Amino acid sequence: MGAYALGILDDAEATAFEAHLAGCEWCAQQLDELAGMEPMLAALADLPGTGTPAIGESLSARPSPRLVDKLVDEVSERRAQKRRRSFFLVAAAAALIVGGPLTVLAATGGDSGSTGVQAGSTKSATVTTKSAFDALPNKVSATDASTKVSATVAMGEKGWGTEVGVELKNVTGPEKCSLIAVGKDGKRETVSSWAVPEWGYGIPNAKTEQAKNPLYVMGGAAFETNEIDHFEVMTFDGKKLVEVGV
Repeated sequence: MGAYALGILDDAEATAFEAHLAGCEWCAQQLDELAGMEPMLAALADLPGTGTPAIGESLSARPSPRLVDKLVDEVSERRAQKRRRSFFLVAAAAALIVGGPLTVLAATGGDSGSTGVQAGSTKSATVTTKSAFDALPNKVSATDASTKVSATVAMGEKGWGTEVGVELKNVTGPEKCSLIAVGKDGKRETVSSWAVPEWGYGIPNAKTEQAKNPLYVMGGAAFETNEIDHFEVMTFDGKKLVEVGV
């Protein structure tokens, strides 16, 4: 995470981290906290004597002068290269969960009941997330006869695996859930996770619009599309809400 924030990962490493970042709230929060490191080290890299022990000694808290020197040198070499900041914005948007007109970052709750800005998002982010789901070419749906939960999973092939979106209906809360991709070889990968508030999502006879609207979640899996057998929406305590075959 620190190496990604500094922009010193190679393309393959950065792409793998970005695929994970799209569905991980904790990493997104940690990356936001680390975002200030690269400019600070870049500033150090511009000082006379870059990479010398004097620079390391000027930092009040450090693991060792040698480690600090290495980081400064890395930033000095790389800061002229193309930055990957634009993808970070895309990854942050992909980690948004949209319930009707509301946007919630990753698995956090806090729907306010208005269409205003929340957690740095905008109304256009709502449109972008649902549009991203709608734009994915391959869609499969299922409804569980026992739980009555309905899910439509959308998929799109990517160089790093499969981009995945899910539309979830008739799910009640409070609950914490995950979308799991299950490969034909039996291996399982978590695509994304989220929290369902007590009013739920996609409830046909709900009293509020936010409860009537379905939940949209975007994420990704390392599986190639043709390697996936099915998807499962699972609660954190192990209950399967719905299974969607591919």
